[in-house]
Amino acid sequence: MDLKLFFMVFGTVLLAELGDKTQLATFLFAADGNAKWTVFAGAALALVASSAIAVAAAGLIAQWVDERLLGYAAGTLFVVIGAVTLYQTARG
Repeated sequence: MDLKLFFMVFGTVLLAELGDKTQLATFLFAADGNAKWTVFAGAALALVASSAIAVAAAGLIAQWVDERLLGYAAGTLFVVIGAVTLYQTARG
């Protein structure tokens, strides 16, 4: 196992997920009752499933599309999403 890659992915996903709407929804579900372990298990399984889908999709797409192009496309998409979010926030 490539530990450097492992910790890079772990840190990136952890930072990306902190404070996002998924974490806030999980927070609300956990605050609503006594089933905190059930909420934790459901949220953890959802993140694992989401990650599995992303890894499987990347494996399929990478067979036909160059890795660099995928990086550029992902970066561009992040910038576009950020710009749209800033625009919508500024408009009120």
